[in-house]
Amino acid sequence: MNKLPSYNINPDLKVCRILNGMWQVAGGHGYIDHEKAVEDMIKYHDSGFTTWDLADIYGPAEDLIGEFRRRLLKLRGKGELDKIQALTKWVPRPEKITRSAVIENIQKSLNRMNVSSIDLLQFHWWDYNNPYYMDAVKYLTDLKDNGIIKNIGLTNFDTERLQIMMDANLPIVSNQIQYSIIDRRPEVKMIPFCQKQGISLLAYGSLCGGLMSDRYFGRKKPSIGELDTLSLRKYYQMIEAWGGWDLFQELLSNLNTIAQKYNVSITNIASRYILDSPTVAGVIIGARLGIVDHRVGNEQVFNLKLGRSDLDAIDAVCKKSNNLFEIIGDCGDEYR
Repeated sequence: MNKLPSYNINPDLKVCRILNGMWQVAGGHGYIDHEKAVEDMIKYHDSGFTTWDLADIYGPAEDLIGEFRRRLLKLRGKGELDKIQALTKWVPRPEKITRSAVIENIQKSLNRMNVSSIDLLQFHWWDYNNPYYMDAVKYLTDLKDNGIIKNIGLTNFDTERLQIMMDANLPIVSNQIQYSIIDRRPEVKMIPFCQKQGISLLAYGSLCGGLMSDRYFGRKKPSIGELDTLSLRKYYQMIEAWGGWDLFQELLSNLNTIAQKYNVSITNIASRYILDSPTVAGVIIGARLGIVDHRVGNEQVFNLKLGRSDLDAIDAVCKKSNNLFEIIGDCGDEYR
C-alpha cells in the first residue's frame, strides 16, 4: 500500500491529509453503484488514501464503509483494517437529547460501519437556541470513556460555542468547517482559537464542489442547468457572495499560472493552500465513487510547496472580494 503524509489529531488518531469525502454518495451527485463504489474504495485504500469522512445522514455511506471493511478483510486480512480511519458524524434533530437516544444512534452507526468503536465521532447541531447540544456532547463523552468512541469532534460549530465546550472541559479534538481560498472566514476567529486550544480543523469545500478547477477556468458563467450536482449549486452561491464569476475567473487565472509553474492542477494549488494553514489536519475532497477517480491527481498535492510569490498572487485577488465573515458570520453560520 502506498504511504501518504498524515497528521496526528490525537495520539490514537492519525489521518491522511487528504480525506475521502462521502457526502457525494448521499444523492444529488449522480447514481452510485454500490459494487463499483466498494471496488473504488479498495483502490483508494491501496493508494494510501485511508481516511474516510462520512455521516449517518449521508445515505448509504456508513453501510458502504461496513461492506468495504468486510471486503478488505477477506482480500487482505485483519491487519489491513487497522490502516482505515472512518470518521462519521451524528446529526440529530435539535430537540431534547437523552442518554438512551445517544446510545441508540451511535450503536446504529457501529453496526452499519462494522466496527466496535468509532475513530472520530463528529457532532453537528442545527440550532444553538436549543441548549441540548451540551447534553449530547456530555453523553458522547461517556461513550468515549467506555471506549465506544475513540475521539469526539464537531462539525460546523462556531468559535463561541466551541469556547463554551472547552470551558466545560469537554474533550473536543477537532472541528470540521468550510474553508477555501474564497471562504477564509476560519482565519478570523476559529484558527487563532484552535491554535491556542490544540484543536485540529478538517476543511471541506476547499475546491468549491469542483468549481475551483481547470475544468471551469476560462468558462463563461454557468447556467443553473449546467450546475448539475448539489456541490456545484451550493458553492456557486458562495462564489456569488464572495465577489462573482468574473472575480472568480481572475482567481482561477492566477491559480492556473501557479499550477503551470509546478506542473500540477488548479485543484492541487487550492488544496495545498488550505493544507498549509495552521491547525488544518486535512482537506476533505469528495469521492464520487464509481464515477470519477481523482487518486492520481490528489496525490500531486504532496509534491508541492507554495512560495511567498504564489501566496501574494492569490491574496492580490482575494483583497478585491467581499468579506464573507461580515456577510455570513463565523464558521457554520451559513447553516443557521
